[in-house]
Amino acid sequence: MFIGHFAPALAAAAASPRAPKLATLFVAAQLVDWAFFAFAIVGIESMRITPGITVMNGMDLFNMPYTHSLLGSAVWAVIFGLVILAAYRDMAAGVLAAFVVISHWILDFLVHAPDLTLAGAPPKLGLGLWNYPWIEMPLEILITVSSLAWYMRRTKGPMGPPLILMGVLLLVQAIDWFGPSPAEAGLQLYLTALFGYAILTALAWWVGTTRWHKRARG
Repeated sequence: MFIGHFAPALAAAAASPRAPKLATLFVAAQLVDWAFFAFAIVGIESMRITPGITVMNGMDLFNMPYTHSLLGSAVWAVIFGLVILAAYRDMAAGVLAAFVVISHWILDFLVHAPDLTLAGAPPKLGLGLWNYPWIEMPLEILITVSSLAWYMRRTKGPMGPPLILMGVLLLVQAIDWFGPSPAEAGLQLYLTALFGYAILTALAWWVGTTRWHKRARG
């Protein structure tokens, strides 16, 4: 799951005019991956490339207790939700932000091979849809496109920016699916992932400046 993680961000932005800004929700959607790759750079968590570990990619995510356990993800969600609550002074904004953060673990549970945990120790969990690309690929595109369509329906503004965002999301996903696989895990891979998240967040910020919720007042 890659661009599918942004579907809850788009859905949250569509659900309420009290939701945080779209760029903030994009950060929430990938917050645990932001943390994972930052931790991997300094050696707190780690991964390796094991070709064939799943049909769709070779990421062997064998050590990520602080970001991709259910407990760890919940802690990140609560912290982020409290930060948004303090920044917006709005409980709804904080709850929506926390929901988007925790949605990452739920979506990962669908696609990962068993490498997720409840609290950092076995059992390891994951339904493994990465081994069934004819299910995972249409599912990821469907939830992302549907969420963007709902966001566009619930907000006003020019059509161009969100369509450009969707085009870039699909392009990045195509590169992830069909581009060359990384030969090994390391600094270049981690920085590339963080750079990709930053670009998509910047595009979400741009889209957010061009649209407003139909139920917004003032």
